[in-house]
Amino acid sequence: MPKYYDFKICGYYLYFTAHCIIECMHVHASDRKLTEGGSAKFFVKSNGDTVIQNRGVLTDRELSKIQSFIKDNYKEMYLKWASMSENGFFGEN
Repeated sequence: MPKYYDFKICGYYLYFTAHCIIECMHVHASDRKLTEGGSAKFFVKSNGDTVIQNRGVLTDRELSKIQSFIKDNYKEMYLKWASMSENGFFGEN
């Protein structure tokens, strides 16, 4: 399960799964088990903005902080995504 980073943002790991690379770029946020159950899911646009598909158990404050982190780091995160997926950003196709 590839993590975008080895550290947590607001207490959550940011990751994607090998089976979800058939979708456009997105980020799951989960605290410990790195499973989709209870995790938040953010689709990432080509300008770094995100669309929340699932908020999981995250608070509004946590969602906002994670969205801000993604916005600041989406280009670097995309490099990891693109190494495993041919699908681009949300809304490109």
